[in-house]
Amino acid sequence: MTALAIFGARHRILRAHVTVAGCALALCVASAAPADGDTSGAKPTVVLVHGAFADGSSWDGVISRLERSGYTVVAPANPLRGLYNDSTYIASVLNSIKGPVVLAGHSYGGAVISSAAAGNPQVKSLVYVSALMPDVGESGMSLAARFPSELSTATRSVPYRESGRSGTDLYLKRDKVHQVFAADLPESEANLLGVTQRPVATTAFSEKAKVAAWKSIASWALVGRQDKTINPEQERFQAKRAGAHTVEINSSHVSLIAHPEAVTDLILQAAGASSAQSSLATTGSVYDARVEAGIAGASLVVGTGIVLLGRRLRRRLP
Repeated sequence: MTALAIFGARHRILRAHVTVAGCALALCVASAAPADGDTSGAKPTVVLVHGAFADGSSWDGVISRLERSGYTVVAPANPLRGLYNDSTYIASVLNSIKGPVVLAGHSYGGAVISSAAAGNPQVKSLVYVSALMPDVGESGMSLAARFPSELSTATRSVPYRESGRSGTDLYLKRDKVHQVFAADLPESEANLLGVTQRPVATTAFSEKAKVAAWKSIASWALVGRQDKTINPEQERFQAKRAGAHTVEINSSHVSLIAHPEAVTDLILQAAGASSAQSSLATTGSVYDARVEAGIAGASLVVGTGIVLLGRRLRRRLP
């Protein structure tokens, strides 16, 4: 065989190698590409549940910051009629929301979200802001007995009747609101909270928790070091027991009003973790399996091509 013929044969073999490698690369890329319409990583809806003596407006500073960060926010009215009634209502609100949810509760709202989120796979993270986190069989009253605070000196009881039933409401004493509830707000603002407060039925604190969602859902907790409504030691104990990601700030009980930046930052942490978990759960195993299959397929193509080229080379070359 002439040198020219040998060169031509080798050139054809080189082109065949390039073609095989190109096919293998295309197969790898096609196998590794995510499926069309993949919406993993979408931002969760943030649901904010207020506590006793308050309404949804207590979250105003947090809401505006979350919305500026691109989150959809829902702040439903907590009925404040009892743990069982309130958690059932909030659970119905959660069921009306499509997609993943980050659920945050302040004060008594923490007890409500712990019950409302149980068994709901859409709730990806729980955030407790100066909040109650009762375990099964515990109540707000039983926790307060272990970790006393000044709240017991700051409330007054008022009987109520509604729809043929009666009970007892608790109100904050107006002269105690600033000292016990909102010490790091201006006195005029604390006075306004006292004027507009919503009463809470005593059953909110006496009814024992039947479930504790923080046992199965990742949680974040904020401790207010100057909280006189819920003992900071109680907040630390609860957070440690739940294995919650915990931050502490110098705040009174109304950290969501006095320090909305810190509260928002904690919720954003929970929301970010929620999005990451959702993305991994949606695409991780599928992506890995497809990459592995693509590599295996490419290896088979390359191997087969090399064998065929070797046979052709032996036939054509001396």
